[in-house]
Amino acid sequence: MGPPGSGKGTQARLLVERTGAYQLATGDLFRHHLGAGTSLGTLAKSYMDTGAYVPDDVTVRMVREKLGELPAGQRVVFDGFPRTVPQADALDGLLAERGRSLAAVIVIEVPRDELLGRLGARATCASCQAVYSLTVRPPRVAGVCDRCGGPVSGTARADESPDIVRKRLAVYGEQTKPVVDHYERRGLVKRVSGVGEIEDITRRLEAAVA
Repeated sequence: MGPPGSGKGTQARLLVERTGAYQLATGDLFRHHLGAGTSLGTLAKSYMDTGAYVPDDVTVRMVREKLGELPAGQRVVFDGFPRTVPQADALDGLLAERGRSLAAVIVIEVPRDELLGRLGARATCASCQAVYSLTVRPPRVAGVCDRCGGPVSGTARADESPDIVRKRLAVYGEQTKPVVDHYERRGLVKRVSGVGEIEDITRRLEAAVA
């Protein structure tokens, strides 16, 4: 978990590569449903474009569907979910149905000023929608996606204009901090500094989940 721009998606991918877990990212789920033209995808986009969170029931339905597709013993790294206390309660129910439970909740912490700088320097692959930070994690070859080789261009996402970015950070504080508090009371939260080189942050995260 962490605010927009904290690098949680990047760190989730790195953790997945090193552990063999499955990265369940709600952003990827939303893009899949939108690309497939589902009603859930269209509904999600109407909220994402204004910087608001997608309603809990829509997100939970997407997560339930994806969990049902995974093998019973597959470890999962949740990225971008849960974002509200009702989502956290729903996740408990989804996991209990499958005899699973949460091992830890990692919170990546980054100062607000740095978050604003990172989000203002984003670039996105036009083909696979991979997101890069031009100041923190640029593509290895300028303008070329590391993942698929597609074209990478500077930020053009409707949900990353300056006003929308500030709104997203405010919404995170209002809606997601209570989720962190919720898991803190259960002794599941481990905090990791998200400032510094990517590899250094990854080592901190690995130490937190060891």
